[in-house]
Amino acid sequence: MKIKTKLRLGFGFLFIIVLSFGLIALFFLNELSDKSKVILKDNYKSLKYVAQMRNILNEDEFPFSAQNEEIFELNIKNEANNITEPGEKLEVEKLKSAYLKLKNTASNNVNIQVIRDLHLALRNIEGLNMKAIYDKNELATQASSRANLYIMIAATLSFIILFTFIVNFPGFVANPLAEFSAAIRGISRKNYKQRLNFENDDEFTELADAFNGMVVKLNEWENSNLSKIKSEKSRIEAIIAQMQDAIIGLNEKGEVLFLNHLAAKLMSLDEEKIIGQNVAELIKKNELLKRIIKPETEDKTLKIYADDKESYFLLEHREIVIPNYEEPTEEALITSSKSAGSVYVLKNITQFKELDEAKTNFIATVSHELKTPLSSIKMSLKLLNDARVGAMNEEQSQLLTHIKEDSDRLLKITSELLDLSQVETGNLKLTFALTKPEEIVQYAIDAVKFQSEQKSIKLELNCDPNLPKVNADIQKTAWVLVNFLSNALRYSSEKSKVVIDVFQKDKFIQFSVQDYGKGIDEKYQKRLFDRYFQVPTDGQNKSGSGLGLAISKDFIEAEDGKIWVESAIGEGSKFCFTLPVVD
Repeated sequence: MKIKTKLRLGFGFLFIIVLSFGLIALFFLNELSDKSKVILKDNYKSLKYVAQMRNILNEDEFPFSAQNEEIFELNIKNEANNITEPGEKLEVEKLKSAYLKLKNTASNNVNIQVIRDLHLALRNIEGLNMKAIYDKNELATQASSRANLYIMIAATLSFIILFTFIVNFPGFVANPLAEFSAAIRGISRKNYKQRLNFENDDEFTELADAFNGMVVKLNEWENSNLSKIKSEKSRIEAIIAQMQDAIIGLNEKGEVLFLNHLAAKLMSLDEEKIIGQNVAELIKKNELLKRIIKPETEDKTLKIYADDKESYFLLEHREIVIPNYEEPTEEALITSSKSAGSVYVLKNITQFKELDEAKTNFIATVSHELKTPLSSIKMSLKLLNDARVGAMNEEQSQLLTHIKEDSDRLLKITSELLDLSQVETGNLKLTFALTKPEEIVQYAIDAVKFQSEQKSIKLELNCDPNLPKVNADIQKTAWVLVNFLSNALRYSSEKSKVVIDVFQKDKFIQFSVQDYGKGIDEKYQKRLFDRYFQVPTDGQNKSGSGLGLAISKDFIEAEDGKIWVESAIGEGSKFCFTLPVVD
């Protein structure tokens, strides 16, 4: 029999039991309800009428007032229409007769016997109805006891049947599932020798056959791949051991999984003893390991004494993420992977660091040596342009102008290279001073005023003279603004304008230079402040060395500020930087 059929029969049986018990209870409850209604149906009304008439007799003197007379006659009429018990009609006739005698008697000749007849008739009617209520209540009590007995018997039988069903029926489904659960836990422990056997012709038997087939295949796969897995593990360990980079591997609990020879040598650790130990305890005794696992700064370059000299290593940290095959939890609804540990790699960059220092020293030396002849060339050009030396024709003047422009450009590049070499060697010196933002901006505008007049470009300044002071190197900050303005003038069309905005934003003063040129493509904006990077031009504008913005970034960040660009094709560019205000 299929599981679906078993479930249908079981739940159908439960439905019949519950329905039967409900029908029995409903039948007896309806019977009890009918008996109760009979008690209160008519007898209560008769008692009410009698009570109202007795109150009038006791409280009012004869003759009755018109209102009481009307009420008394209405109650007699209602009682005459509500006769339910044997003998009640005779008593009502006596009541009517006594009332008529009382009504026809003069007020000063009230017959006491008539009053007594009225009271007697009322008492007899009341007695008949009270006795009827008592008799009917006894009948209702008997019906209630009988109903309670039958309902209790039905409830007991239903409880016994349902309890037996609840105890036994779930075993048809739960027992095979428990066996499957135990078998699956055995599979998780790589017990591939177990088998499931069900003799019932249902879905569990089919599932057990499929499960047994799966176990056979898993056993075959385990036996065929175990040697391969061990071989791959040995090969990976050999690769890690022979790598030229220092490597440390941790599991998700922070325990050391592997450590190659170079890493052990750098940190003076024993490879065999360190495996399996918790790194939280190791970093308490090893300062270098602490700098690797818990770096205090964002600088990834570490200076370590190795190979009998100071060496430089680049720290790389990778978290190992694997698919999550554990039992599902609420978190599994969000992610299907989990961390299996971390790998720390120390790459030896000493050779590249030495080459970079050599490059920096070479640039500094060459730039310094070029400044002297370039200064002499500029002095010679100034003398040649002096009319006292001699007159020159137009072609000679143009040649001197071109030579002056090129020498100025070379002198600017050499100055930028010298500044760059100072930054790279850590020898950048800033002379901080309290100054007004307006003075820095005005210094920069004066420096490019001649250049703007040549192209008829208007310099528009928006600056509040009451801005708080900033603590900055005036010359280098003004140099950044001059660099911004020179670029803006270079890429702006004639008779346009360049807007300089200076305003306070939170605890910073923001400087910005807005031009309305062609703008910069978004793909180039992220690299604008990289060294030696130049935005491709159409050949109309002479490009610089690609160092101006990179040096500007170093200057501003050294003053605890930030620098950025906002630009869009066809809308121009806006270069900005901020400096903290002085409290």
